[in-house]
Amino acid sequence: MDDAENLTVAERIRQQFEDLTRAERQLANCMLEDYPVSGLGSITAVAETSGVSTPTVARMARKLGFGGFPQMQAQLHSELKATISNPINKHDLWAENAPGTHILNRFAEAVMENMRQTLRQINPTDFNAVAQLLSDPKRDIYAVGGRITRSMADHFFTHMQVMRSGVTLMAPNSNTWAHYVLNMKEGDVLVAFDIRRYEHDILRLAEVAKSRGVTFILFTDQWGSPAGKFATHSLNSRIEVPSAWDSLVVTLFLVEAVIAAVQNETWDETKDRMKILEELFDQTKMFKKFI
Repeated sequence: MDDAENLTVAERIRQQFEDLTRAERQLANCMLEDYPVSGLGSITAVAETSGVSTPTVARMARKLGFGGFPQMQAQLHSELKATISNPINKHDLWAENAPGTHILNRFAEAVMENMRQTLRQINPTDFNAVAQLLSDPKRDIYAVGGRITRSMADHFFTHMQVMRSGVTLMAPNSNTWAHYVLNMKEGDVLVAFDIRRYEHDILRLAEVAKSRGVTFILFTDQWGSPAGKFATHSLNSRIEVPSAWDSLVVTLFLVEAVIAAVQNETWDETKDRMKILEELFDQTKMFKKFI
């Protein structure tokens, strides 16, 4: 199967955005704002909502590799169904077509393909911009995750707070989030993690933070969280594996790659902070010494 056939419509748009005409870019941006729902109306409705002509819609669909608008819309319907799949649906989808190989091999192959597809889609310029924002000592950083992704936020926070000051891990219970937003200043950075089934609280937090001038960085999946409409930068990773649950392996890879990039940007300060931290570990006898 051709690699392009494995891409979501959003991934195709991001991959080919620079090759689109001005009208097609206008259409593409409109579709990505409320993805994938924005592309589910009639071709006339999609054109009117985007402020472009119906031929522009049909032309962009063909540019993205589809036979026409109906084929592109059929994929959008399929993606919408995928984003709202519950764990039982996910398990059944993989189980009915499962080959006879061991689960270790099937899982590993799925993860490796997720990595390959993700790396093809990541824009190095966007990645570098994320690292620069997180390295800026004038910006405080807030990290938050959802029901499943809170572990990613915790991992991100644990490393970031070693490298620099002004990093806060937001509590998982959303009824406390207004207290954190109260302390956010214009120019601060909110880093959020949100994968399918996307959480309403993350969307509301992103909207409120953005209204206060906070820069929003989103780690999400290949379809893209609705909160992405408020993101300055989105880092999308593939998450599907032969399991009832989605995989965060590639998301963790992106998080650790960002951490490594920030470390390179801030090494002088990071090294000094690490030395002090090691002294504190020695004073508290946190780690066992074998000599």
